[in-house]
Amino acid sequence: MEWLINVTAAFSNFVWGMPMIVWLVGGGIFFSIYSRLIPFRYLSHGISLLTGKHDHDSEKGDLTHAQALSAALAGTVGMGNISGVALAITAGGPGAVFWMWLTALLGVSTKFFTCSLGVMYRKTDENGDVHGGPMYVIMEGLGKRWKPLALLFAFAGLFGTIPSFQANQLTAAFREELVPDSWVTNPMMFNAIIAVVITALVAGVILGGLKRVAYVTSRLVPIMAISYFLMTLAVLFNHLPEIPAIFSSIFVQAFKAEAISGGILGVIIIGVSRGVFSNEAGIGTEVLAHGAVKTDEPIREGLVGMLGPMIDTLLICTCTALVILASGMWQDVEGVKGVELTMQVFGQELGLVGQILLAIQILFLAASTMFTYWYYGEKCFAFMVGDKNAHLYKWFYLLSIVAGCIVTLDVVFNFMIGMYGLMAIPTMLSAFLLAPKVKAAAKVYFAKLDA
Repeated sequence: MEWLINVTAAFSNFVWGMPMIVWLVGGGIFFSIYSRLIPFRYLSHGISLLTGKHDHDSEKGDLTHAQALSAALAGTVGMGNISGVALAITAGGPGAVFWMWLTALLGVSTKFFTCSLGVMYRKTDENGDVHGGPMYVIMEGLGKRWKPLALLFAFAGLFGTIPSFQANQLTAAFREELVPDSWVTNPMMFNAIIAVVITALVAGVILGGLKRVAYVTSRLVPIMAISYFLMTLAVLFNHLPEIPAIFSSIFVQAFKAEAISGGILGVIIIGVSRGVFSNEAGIGTEVLAHGAVKTDEPIREGLVGMLGPMIDTLLICTCTALVILASGMWQDVEGVKGVELTMQVFGQELGLVGQILLAIQILFLAASTMFTYWYYGEKCFAFMVGDKNAHLYKWFYLLSIVAGCIVTLDVVFNFMIGMYGLMAIPTMLSAFLLAPKVKAAAKVYFAKLDA
């Protein structure tokens, strides 16, 4: 297994080198300047779209604005917020959090463009169903000669959205922190039992299709986000005098060469890659969810989509980061990482109640992510093999949950984060080339809105 860990680590490190950092961060800077910060200027309008007063049943699509955002957030507000942040801090120190924040702020503008394009260039099939995503943006917006780029996104998306990481961390949370050691006399058997339970839960939702996924996630995500926020406030209340020093360490360590072996560059790479893994800005998966919205105004969904990084990274990831840094455990617990570290932190701060509450959070957040990832993967699979064969993907997806419960964390995470990086190449390139189309549509839309 050691060789597989080394291969996947080399793959992840190759994809997430400095060129990818420049590609994503530089792209976010470009979109922010090119749009003249329009996403931030119309933030209140983006929030108002979630109320439903701009929804019209006569328009094409399957989901309301609120459902589309909930489905997209279900794919981002999950293990990346609990486990991914812990991995970032243990690998890059407090400074990694700063680069996660920067990635989120720039991701607001990136998502405005990519999600607007997802509606602007979605495809309607013979049954009247809409299909959105970067591969359709490329085909419909750039033309058939760009199909290899569309296929690259679909291939990377097919494997980058398998639920193995979520299943792996969910299993680890139960096995290491919640279940007595006497129950786990045979770890492989225990993992297999958890795999069956998780698979059955996910199957019960995804076999009902996108509308059932949207129905479930639109109720789960707000409840889980608010309750997790309250849990972190309970912890931070006991560390109020330390909070200014924690924020200071985040900013100082972000630019301090000795903050980590590998220096400033290492901190930047860790922070940006984990930030993108959390909020998906520039990756393109969120475009698949927002492309199914019921609207004929692409700019509206761009404004809704841009809210994702704010909720996901600036709010929820920050909660996790502050709790871990306040506890001090990230420096003392050798060999413990990912969800196990976060579980131990809440156990130290809130006792057994904290661990149980976090376990419930992990269960529902991981499940909601797996619900949405199925939709992403099936869209990529359908693009490659045709809509008639898309139903076969469900069984591959369910088997990948079982695999995730058994293989090691390093293999799963390195493989997924590497595929995530590959997805950013076609997504960002198509957004760069089609940015003038979004800017022109935005000018017309906001002129009507202001009038």
